[in-house]
Amino acid sequence: MFGLLEPICLVTYLADESNEELAALGHRTYWDGYFASRAAPLGRVPAQVVHAAFYSFADGEAARHIPSAGETIPPEASFAAWQRGSAASVRRILGAALAESPGLARAADLTTKAATSAPTQGRVMYAGWRALPVPSDPVTRLWHSATMLREHRGDGHVAALLAGHIGGAEAHVLSALEQGIHPPESFGRLHHLPKQRLAEVMDGLCERGLVDTDGWFTDAGRETKQRIEALTDELAAPPYDALSAAELAELIAELEPITATLVAAGSR
Repeated sequence: MFGLLEPICLVTYLADESNEELAALGHRTYWDGYFASRAAPLGRVPAQVVHAAFYSFADGEAARHIPSAGETIPPEASFAAWQRGSAASVRRILGAALAESPGLARAADLTTKAATSAPTQGRVMYAGWRALPVPSDPVTRLWHSATMLREHRGDGHVAALLAGHIGGAEAHVLSALEQGIHPPESFGRLHHLPKQRLAEVMDGLCERGLVDTDGWFTDAGRETKQRIEALTDELAAPPYDALSAAELAELIAELEPITATLVAAGSR
């Protein structure tokens, strides 16, 4: 399900429409719009809360955008623009025939049924999304519910990282290595950090035996990464318990052509 739904969510970050909508509101940078929009379901909370919920950003990154990005542009307006632009991206990429098809409407209905059925305890981002109204337009509803499930999975991933004693920067190192990026400090989510901070992260992972002195995975590091991913998958399963086996099979069948079209376009 992650593989089928993630390309729907990725248009928000890879396609142009949501960024254009946020810029039209007056957001000066991509990250101003990102933090204002993604944090909006949490309500008007301080940067410390956003930092805690997002987990993987470096110290001080959230504070560069929260609350300043919402002082002149209401977070609710940013979220609406984010949603509007994302749905426009999905609609453009799919084309009218697929975007307006009964199959997409059915996929939206089933995705929403799953997305609105899981317990919210311990799921801060997911709980925020559950408090939002579900859109009536099928394409927007599909994006909205897919992204709700993405945030549900993200909350579980944070729990898995905490259980594995892996911080946000450490998680990026493990992710970079799994993608074959070396040195891992060159990864886009890491390279901007101060050299001293990067050295501390790598030294800490080396001391724990998760990377070697050359910055490569050890067996223990690879096992830790796999264990975290497996627990993330396990914790992401509850929403789909709301679907019968027949409904889940139907959802997969309806999503496959949608996802294939988005993947072919790179979700752009």
